[in-house]
Amino acid sequence: MVALEPDDVVRLRLSRQHLRAPLAPTASEAVRNLLAVQAQEFPYARWSLAQRTPEASAADVEQLVADGTILRTHILRPTWHFVHRDDLGWLMGLSGERLHQGNKGMYRQTGVDAASAARSSGLLAEAVAGGAHKTREELSAVLEDAGFPGKGLGFVYHLMHAEISRILVSGKPIRSAGGALKQTYALFGERVPKPGPDALDADERDQALGQLALRYFTSRGPATVKDCSAWSGLTMKDVKRGLEVAADVAPGALASLPLDGLDFHLAADDVAGLERTGAAREVGSDPDAALPRVDLIQCYDEYVMGYSQSRHYLGGVAPYFPENGGPMHVVLLDGRLAGWWRHAFAGGTCELDIRLNQPATPAVQRALEAEVDRYGRFLGVEARLA
Repeated sequence: MVALEPDDVVRLRLSRQHLRAPLAPTASEAVRNLLAVQAQEFPYARWSLAQRTPEASAADVEQLVADGTILRTHILRPTWHFVHRDDLGWLMGLSGERLHQGNKGMYRQTGVDAASAARSSGLLAEAVAGGAHKTREELSAVLEDAGFPGKGLGFVYHLMHAEISRILVSGKPIRSAGGALKQTYALFGERVPKPGPDALDADERDQALGQLALRYFTSRGPATVKDCSAWSGLTMKDVKRGLEVAADVAPGALASLPLDGLDFHLAADDVAGLERTGAAREVGSDPDAALPRVDLIQCYDEYVMGYSQSRHYLGGVAPYFPENGGPMHVVLLDGRLAGWWRHAFAGGTCELDIRLNQPATPAVQRALEAEVDRYGRFLGVEARLA
């Protein structure tokens, strides 16, 4: 039987997530492959997509969001995610009701009931109809003029209710006077070409579960059922049902291997790859001869947030919220946590505050500088170590 080792988990995840070859040809294909990409911090989330491609820029990613190929909305757990427009309809159909259920306590606390949500959603839909994309501040004024909360949690949950109910979704971003990129909101039906039904019947739900399981484990495997459950917000029972459906609709696409007393699911193609890797190790060939490699990833990157039960193969604690204002984004050295980073801008230059957990060897320093240069090319400005 093929043996799965911790190093294999790291190597396969890096490859399946396009942080190593094969890279995605475009940022939109990276999103399509990963199905949903966590995107709270828009500037860093752009980088999450671009670094999975040969040379996509920040402007390339922004254009995909502007034209609606990539949409940004609350889905899954819920939190902000990038989702390809072709997937958002069925994915929201699968998770929307669960998101509403999870928000019920806050809906009660903020006065968002069925009647008020229907009225506020109608106002919001009317405000953005016909391509009239509006910022959060503009929608705040719309609701406030009609007697709804225009700030605070009351406003937030009316807005989120409209997103989960497939009334609103991200529109074309705009830049503020200070140059910061700001999200706008658009009408869901005008941005999603395949909206699908509001509620899935039993067969449609099974098919959606199978699609999610197949897409998750082929893009993030090796991973466990509990990893997928935490990532998707679905129950472990739902994930197991998804695996059953995936086995029917795509027989032989997935396989499972044991490690540390757990069952890990992964793309079946990778099992054959593990056989070749094992043979190479036996004859003394190094499958990681190109190392060291440094990656600067955001703290909510799917390489971190795509897992829960088996996140420890990252080699550290992330996401991490440092004290005393330290950086919180993640430095990877050969796929494992090695420090923290953030960016800042001054005089048209991007300065990177990077703090490694141990002194860099000359080889690691060269790898770090190469990654800093790559980040500068992504931004289109000079990037340097602070």
